[in-house]
Amino acid sequence: MARDRRSSLIRRIGLRDGASDVDSARIADAVEELRRRSRATLHDRLHRVWMTTGLAVQAGLAAALSWIVSHEFLHNAQPVFAPISAVGTLAASVGQRLRRTVELIVGVAVGVFLGDGLIYLLGTGGWQLGLVVTLAILLTIFFGGSVAIVIQAAATAVLIVTLSPSTKNLEIPRFVDAAVGGGIALLVTAILLPLNPLRVINRAARPALDLLAGQLDIAAEALRNRDRGTAQRALERLRENKEELNTFTEAIEGAKETSTLSPARWHRRNELVHYADAADPIDRAMRNSGTLIRRSVTLIEDEEPIPEPMPDAVAHLAESVRLLRHEFAVGEEPAKARERSLRAVSEAGRAYAQGVGFSGSVVIAQVRTTASDLLVASGLEQEEANRLVRKSFGDQEKPVGEPAERVGARQQPPSAPPVG
Repeated sequence: MARDRRSSLIRRIGLRDGASDVDSARIADAVEELRRRSRATLHDRLHRVWMTTGLAVQAGLAAALSWIVSHEFLHNAQPVFAPISAVGTLAASVGQRLRRTVELIVGVAVGVFLGDGLIYLLGTGGWQLGLVVTLAILLTIFFGGSVAIVIQAAATAVLIVTLSPSTKNLEIPRFVDAAVGGGIALLVTAILLPLNPLRVINRAARPALDLLAGQLDIAAEALRNRDRGTAQRALERLRENKEELNTFTEAIEGAKETSTLSPARWHRRNELVHYADAADPIDRAMRNSGTLIRRSVTLIEDEEPIPEPMPDAVAHLAESVRLLRHEFAVGEEPAKARERSLRAVSEAGRAYAQGVGFSGSVVIAQVRTTASDLLVASGLEQEEANRLVRKSFGDQEKPVGEPAERVGARQQPPSAPPVG
């Protein structure tokens, strides 16, 4: 389909000489690439909307309730700070809402203290405002305050200095609103609208694991076809994994918090353990896969031998990632994912025995290391994962000119180099 569109575009351009035909093909390729990126961008945006729908509903409910409580029950004529505090607690502190509620109140206290004190001594004005904000930031940092406390202290100081001349007795309502907003945010999270922690994590894990599996598949195909450009693009895409990993990590923290605070989710605590334990080895698998693909690019450039089992080994790693995601999502023991990881190692051993060059030996080593990471992510201890990898690889004779110990040199994940 893509090739037909490209050919049609070339015909429409109507350029006939050889150089122009080359240019036309390049233009058509560029247009097709833009189409693919547009589709991918729309898909990513819709996925992000789907991921944050629950949080958005929680924030809306918390804002409405905090306004009602502050206005109707506490008789605050202008309950601005309570909804702001509620939304800030929910939106800016996934996984740490209880701690951030306390930080919110502490930051408000610091801001009120400095704002009132300096207004009393120096009056109000532009330079007084600048001095209050500067001192609020420096004071909270000196006492070891977090970023959240620093922001709240500075913001509250600004409000006190700018609004106090026109709004009297602002300090106590600011305290109360901070407590009301933070408390209602916790109430919504824990009691009124607790999200299903496993569903949240499954949604967040999918982009990270799909990215890893997809780029490994592309790398395997690039090795089969000796296509350097395709391997390079897979490497560049895998390097852009920070957003997916951060989303996954934040989802784990948020799910752990929900299962701790919400009585309705207490029964989910044990089911979250495998996800929490899998975050670090999945991160290592990402980085080791990046090294694998980078050395694949060099291998193709140097025209080293590529035994048939080598791309098969990389493809098995990709399938192992997909199986791991599926078995986690349905709550099964990831036995199929483990078996596929060990099959990748076995294929790597066959490729090694058939003979590889320098970069090829590094690719084989990274297959072993990534497989070990995936086994640990599946719930095995590191020592057991390494033992199974060694057993599956077998006692292969070293290729000519390559020390045998290189294959195991990168076996321990902590020493693996980062992607890029």
